[in-house]
Amino acid sequence: MGPMVAAKDFISSIKNLELIDSIQITLYGSLSKTGIGHGTNIAVMLGLIGLTPKTVETSNIRNYIKSIKQNKTILLNSLIEIKFDAEKDIIFSVETKVEHPNTLTFRATLKNGQVLTETFYSVGGGFILKKNATQTKSEEISVPHPIETEKDLINAVNRFDCSISDLVFQNEISVNSPETVRLKLLEVWQMMLDSVYRGCHTSGFLPGGLNVVRRAYKLNTSMLHATNYVDASSWLDEIRKLDLSFAEINNLVSCFALAVNEENAAFGRIVTAPTNGSAGVIPAVLLYFLLFCKNKGEADICKFLLTAGEIGSLFKKGSTLSAAMGGCQAEVGVSSAMAAGALTECLHGDAEYTLMAAEIAMEHHLGLTCDPVKGLVQIPCIERNAIGAHKAITASQLALSRSKGKAKVTLDDVIKAMKETALNMNTRYKETSEGGLAVNVAIPEC
Repeated sequence: MGPMVAAKDFISSIKNLELIDSIQITLYGSLSKTGIGHGTNIAVMLGLIGLTPKTVETSNIRNYIKSIKQNKTILLNSLIEIKFDAEKDIIFSVETKVEHPNTLTFRATLKNGQVLTETFYSVGGGFILKKNATQTKSEEISVPHPIETEKDLINAVNRFDCSISDLVFQNEISVNSPETVRLKLLEVWQMMLDSVYRGCHTSGFLPGGLNVVRRAYKLNTSMLHATNYVDASSWLDEIRKLDLSFAEINNLVSCFALAVNEENAAFGRIVTAPTNGSAGVIPAVLLYFLLFCKNKGEADICKFLLTAGEIGSLFKKGSTLSAAMGGCQAEVGVSSAMAAGALTECLHGDAEYTLMAAEIAMEHHLGLTCDPVKGLVQIPCIERNAIGAHKAITASQLALSRSKGKAKVTLDDVIKAMKETALNMNTRYKETSEGGLAVNVAIPEC
């Protein structure tokens, strides 16, 4: 998502597109080493033609890219056509930029010979930074309860005698109306649910050459034989009617997580939570809560997402959300912590229990490497989301069973440990496909 956002940002910043003669994009570091497998080249082209992750019609992606490659032209911002050879004008550099392992540079040559250059860093979760930028737009927004650390969060909720989600909601309504915030949260949830539903009802193989079979479809159909549902809502109603064992509930949680990440691997629309590669954990755990725990429906959905978002923000501020910076602990580890904390609040845990659950989940992801086979977000990424979802549920249960004031490790402690682990982790295990499973799994050539 980051490279697509960067490409859209770059092309939108040029006022007179008709003056452009050519464009080249250079990918560095992890973006170069896993760019083909992650679809970075595809994302850049989609951004250049003016599309965004939220608005692109995913069923048309193949046609967009086919047209660009066959015609060797690209329609900048869907307005101005120039010559563009994807094989030559997207450069996979062997150089690793020291500023950030996810770096890409755009170079537009104008017809008068002038060159416009902009460098971006893809910092995780679809967020980007321009080189030499000092702050992001989100950091420019003033909120009534600024939070940087777990300690800040605990102090604030104690001061105002409220829950974490209540505090986050107060920050959100300082920017938008309460109804707008509620509707945006429910929109996010609907997009998450749609991705689960599509993934559970799509069979076949994932693209990329590994011939990975989509498993969510089989898991869903093996447990749900009813055919009288027509959409995601009626599908969930049918699930609620089932008399499920503990093992079957576990299978469903895995199914939900697998479904989202199979959609991600197939270039479907998903919600970064906090990243594409870890997008299945939060929907799976939220569905577990909605289907198998007493809840208040939309009110608890909003509470869950507000709490999860704040926990993710703590990791973003104190460490990283980028696997290229910190390995998979920064993706699935963070998503598991977000889900664990959110579930705990929805199960009536106070702020101490909520943050304790988040800490437990991350503590047992510390050091998790990012070693995608062939650079694809398939092996081991898809299964890791299922495991992360189960760890989140377990972390919540462990936290709620513990006496208050007995935790030995704080969330601030584990975020600091995660950051130090990330700094010391060998770069081969940071989304480069140069170590771990990526070099030890024998994959026959196509």
